[in-house]
Amino acid sequence: MPSPPFPSQDNAVLQVVVGNAVASVRSGEASVEEAILHAAVHDWYEGHIEGEDECPGCSFRGQLPRGEGGS
Repeated sequence: MPSPPFPSQDNAVLQVVVGNAVASVRSGEASVEEAILHAAVHDWYEGHIEGEDECPGCSFRGQLPRGEGGS
């Protein structure tokens, strides 16, 4: 795959999502399991967006850009 299915550790959105997850557990708004699930879903999606930015010519993640061995 051209890039991992998760955002880089310095991604600003990742930092916000993780911070919100920690805050929601500390405030009692969410259980640890709920906060982890919420963060995982949003961070996975952010990784997808980051992957599209890294490989704009790919028809799906993991494929080489068209004209470079891809279809």
